[in-house]
Amino acid sequence: MTTADEQYADIREMYMVHTVFRREFALLPALVRGVAVGDRERSQIIADHIGLLNSSLHHHHHGEDKHLWPRLLERGSTEIAPIVHVMEEQHEGIESAHNEINAALEAWRGSAASEPREALADVLDRIIPLLNEHMGMEEERILPIVEKTITAAEWGRMVAEGGADTPQEHLPLLFGMMMYEGDPEVIQIAVSNMPAEARPVIKDLASQAFASYSERIHGTATPPRSRA
Repeated sequence: MTTADEQYADIREMYMVHTVFRREFALLPALVRGVAVGDRERSQIIADHIGLLNSSLHHHHHGEDKHLWPRLLERGSTEIAPIVHVMEEQHEGIESAHNEINAALEAWRGSAASEPREALADVLDRIIPLLNEHMGMEEERILPIVEKTITAAEWGRMVAEGGADTPQEHLPLLFGMMMYEGDPEVIQIAVSNMPAEARPVIKDLASQAFASYSERIHGTATPPRSRA
C-alpha cells in the first residue's frame, strides 16, 4: 500500500535505459557481420560487448518481473492486467532470444568462423523488433501507470537490484552509455543519488569510458544515435 505523502517513481530514467538498448542492439548485427572470418581478436571484443548488453537486458527485465508486474497487478485497475500479461509474455520471448544469443556467442567467439557469425547476426536481427515493440508498449501503456502507483523507494529498489550483478568496473561505462543521449536534468538527479565521493567525478569518468569504449567497438566516440 502507498500513502498520500509518499513520492512516486520518476520514470524518466527508464527512457534513458531504453534509449541505450535501442541504440546499442540496433548496431549489433552489422558489428558482427563486419568481423572478418578468422579474426579471433575482433570476435572476442565484439562478443564481450554483446555479452555485456545481453546481461544488462536480462537483469533489467528480471527486476521488472520481480518488483514491477506484481505491484501493478495488485494496485492497478482491472484494465491493467491484460497489458501486464502482455509484458510478461514479451519478456519470455526476449528471454528465449537472450538464450539463443548466448549460445550463438559461444559458437562464434573463439572461432570467428563464417557460419556461426551469420547465425549470431541472424538472432540479433530477430531480437531487435521484439525489443522495440516491448519498450514502445511499456512506454505508452505501463510507465504512465507506474508514476501514479509505484513509490520512488520501490522503484529505487528495483533499479538497484537490476544493477546489483553488474561488475563495479562496468558502472562508469554503463552510465556513459546513458549519458550519451540522456536528459541532462535526469542525469544530474541520478548523480545526486550516487555516493558522495562519486558525484564530483562520475560524469567525466563515464563520458571518457563511453568514448574510449565506443572507439574500440564502433570505431568512433560518437556512434549513431537512436533518434538520429
